[in-house]
Amino acid sequence: MDSFEKIFFSQKQYSTKWKKYFQVYDKIFSKYRGKEIIFVEIGVFEGGSLEIWKRYFGEKARIIGIDLNPKCKKFENLSKKIEIIVGNQSDPDFWDGFFFNLKGGVDIVLDDGGHTNLDQIITSVKVLERINDNGTLVVEDTCTSYVEKYNSSKKYSFINFAKKTIDDLNSNIDLELDLNFKFSLKKHVYSIEIFESMVVFNIDRKKTFINKRVSNSVTTSSIEDFTWYGNEINIIKEKNFLKKIPLLRLNKFINFLKKIKNNSILKKFFE
Repeated sequence: MDSFEKIFFSQKQYSTKWKKYFQVYDKIFSKYRGKEIIFVEIGVFEGGSLEIWKRYFGEKARIIGIDLNPKCKKFENLSKKIEIIVGNQSDPDFWDGFFFNLKGGVDIVLDDGGHTNLDQIITSVKVLERINDNGTLVVEDTCTSYVEKYNSSKKYSFINFAKKTIDDLNSNIDLELDLNFKFSLKKHVYSIEIFESMVVFNIDRKKTFINKRVSNSVTTSSIEDFTWYGNEINIIKEKNFLKKIPLLRLNKFINFLKKIKNNSILKKFFE
């Protein structure tokens, strides 16, 4: 089978991707090729990537593109099992309707949509519970978490959401940990992979059970546990303890109100 990169550069319809994504696609998506899957890409733009994904996954794959722009409907090709759904990924009601009409789950969701923290986080929390076991959610262009115009708050950025979800997964162990989240995804997400500007959530509910310690024998060598040895603490004084406090600059009052509203929506996903 041809690599994603080879298919990408042989495609006539316009598409754009970051070059480093190519090898990541082959790594995480190769197991789905030639199989009967449902692949969802958020962000249709010029439509070229949908044709690429169809060639990449094969004839058995059902390809669904989602975009806010109704003009993207022109790229629908039902004979090739390429469908276009018009909707707003940051609207939870859109996702409820999408999966209601789909009457089932999906195997892969690739988020290459709006890239704001609201877009990426709402999409993640709404689709993760509807992705089939052994499925994948890929959120692209997570570099936008570090760009102010994409964020209502750096505190509630998508990258910080991903870090919090890592903490959530690490709480799924039979130990007394100071990790107790009101909002949790650990019953759906088995593992998380981090690549440059890309976060991958792997779904397998059969593997999300509480992790318990087991032993393989009753015979021991009575070796002393040195866990707590060698942990000497070095105290280093910070000479420059005074830090400048940046002033809050508001360019437009409407953007300020939007940030407050978005943060009120996102806050619960970090609790």
